[in-house]
Amino acid sequence: MHLFPALEERYTKEHLSAREAQRLAEFIAWGPVVFQVARIMLKWGILDLIRDSGEGLTLEEIVKKTKQSEYAVKCLLEASLSIGILLVDVQAERYTLSKTGWFLINDPATRVNIDFNQDVNYEGWFHLEASLKEGKPVGLKHFGGWSTIYEGLSELPEQVQRSWFAFDHFYSDASFPEALQIVFKKHQTRSLYDVGGNTGKWALQCVHFDKEVEVTVLDLPQQIEMMKKQIMPDAEARRIKGFGMNLLDKNSAFPRREGGVDAIWMSQFLDCFSMDEIVSILLRAREVMSGQTRLYIMETLWDRQHFEPAAFCLTMTSLYFAALANGNSKMYHTNDLSECIGKAGLEIEEIFDGLGQGHSILVCKLKQ
Repeated sequence: MHLFPALEERYTKEHLSAREAQRLAEFIAWGPVVFQVARIMLKWGILDLIRDSGEGLTLEEIVKKTKQSEYAVKCLLEASLSIGILLVDVQAERYTLSKTGWFLINDPATRVNIDFNQDVNYEGWFHLEASLKEGKPVGLKHFGGWSTIYEGLSELPEQVQRSWFAFDHFYSDASFPEALQIVFKKHQTRSLYDVGGNTGKWALQCVHFDKEVEVTVLDLPQQIEMMKKQIMPDAEARRIKGFGMNLLDKNSAFPRREGGVDAIWMSQFLDCFSMDEIVSILLRAREVMSGQTRLYIMETLWDRQHFEPAAFCLTMTSLYFAALANGNSKMYHTNDLSECIGKAGLEIEEIFDGLGQGHSILVCKLKQ
């Protein structure tokens, strides 16, 4: 197994003392309530109040500012000390932020992840074990009777949709500027298929970046309708078309375009499918490719992360796919996707790492 250096250092050696390991074990045992304490401390603004105070705040000052009961605030403060969010001056009895508390407030990825886990995942993960055993997203049932979350995105409660799309866009949007340079500068790209184009954000980026490119978004029919509504106000959207298809249907072929297609784009898309399903999708993509076509796969591959916290987030995200999204996909290791690419009669021409929030782009072509 290949791992980037920071991951190999963390995952192949023991770093904790026995006492530290015991504490981490208890931290895991109390994980659900640890999460809720941190979330409430953010939602009630307690962490912000302490940060902005300069010298910290006492229990009484926090009660007065939040208008919450002394009991509630005391429970949260004491738990936050144990979690490691706060520090306390035992003489002055003033609470200040720890470094961890600072990251909870200021790290945008952490805030996005908290909302995603609270609004989308929290109840569903109660059914994780059943999901793993059955290969189905059993945790999705409290939202609706769909077989995958993608079928029901347009019908999810408004707050759940907001948190889902914020999570999805946060991790992809930061990569778009660099990705555009790769797709449009390395090879001439006048036609592009955006597979699993979601709300059309990448498609709009493309037509604004290149004034000649024509983009076709391939996605579920209901997603195509959502996409059209999202992009309609933009004048450049006239160069974006939609093609509704069920990508899980092996008999659902990619559209053929007169003159062929220059680029096929799959961003944060293949992680939504099992490896067998990925091979099926890539085989159908291959059918419309020529020797000049390049297939761009942008994914957050967990083994290619430069910093270990990113790999941690990705391997945890795999359990969202298990319990809520579809029951059979995950955040993949490079070796997994390479295997699928080879089975589909394609080969990796080049890999670009370190885009945005830890994305990589695998540039693929027809196998020689």
